[in-house]
Amino acid sequence: MPQSLPEMLLLGRRGPQRGRLPEQPPKRTKRRSAVALSGVPLFSGLSKKHLNHLASSADEVSFARGESIVREGELGETLFVILEGQVKVVMKGKKIARLLPGSFFGELSALDGGPRIASVVAETPVKALRVFHRTMMELLASEPALTIKMLEDIARRIRGLEPPLNG
Repeated sequence: MPQSLPEMLLLGRRGPQRGRLPEQPPKRTKRRSAVALSGVPLFSGLSKKHLNHLASSADEVSFARGESIVREGELGETLFVILEGQVKVVMKGKKIARLLPGSFFGELSALDGGPRIASVVAETPVKALRVFHRTMMELLASEPALTIKMLEDIARRIRGLEPPLNG
């Protein structure tokens, strides 16, 4: 019986083996990802259809404690949503934030493909969803409310980085 390429990759070229399943079936991963994304304030207003599309386009990545996830100054094109663990955000050698599950980072590079403005390092083992530029652009084009939420969050973050004005 012919198999799709993803099935062949999951099961190996020899075909299905009785009683043996992939470690994590794709549907379960997609469902878990969609649930995780729905808990992120940025994506909380998305329809199930959009959450499922986003989840199916994202991939889950893992990082060990102390591992750099992104480095300040390097080009990037992905946004990360933390599923498990915690990270520290470092800008110009100074720790500026700690992010926990449900938090996201990398949105500026996901939008414009430009250099990272900060480094992010895993403080504990971390699992995160990685969302690529193309997926973000498709989603922002179809969901104007998401664009507004993202702009509000970016503005809030920028205001937190600048010293208050006197006056």
